[in-house]
Amino acid sequence: MNDAMLCTKTHEYLIEQVDNYEVGITDYAIKKLGDIIFVELPEVNTKFIKNEAFATIESVKSVSEIYMPISGKIVEINEEIVSTPELLNDDSYSNKWLVKIESTADQVELVDLLDYSDYLEEIL
Repeated sequence: MNDAMLCTKTHEYLIEQVDNYEVGITDYAIKKLGDIIFVELPEVNTKFIKNEAFATIESVKSVSEIYMPISGKIVEINEEIVSTPELLNDDSYSNKWLVKIESTADQVELVDLLDYSDYLEEIL
């Protein structure tokens, strides 16, 4: 877990890096989904607006869409997660991001994101 992690109420996380953001799903979401067996991610250079579905995750229980926490352009996808989606079942934060984005968001888009500790309070 990273102190700089921001989370959405729909269980996505955002971690600011030097020149981009890592986007993934929280450990809580992974536990709720159950064993993950398939991940579909968008192509590099695809642009998304905040709250737009950008990925699909399939588990033994269900299929879920994953939503973009802020607007931006995909600059990298985590190929390891695409080829071995069950890695998410072990640890969602240790290099288990889904995509990296260059943000086109302004500060207004960050207002409703929660610090990780606030997110935990919200879901528990």
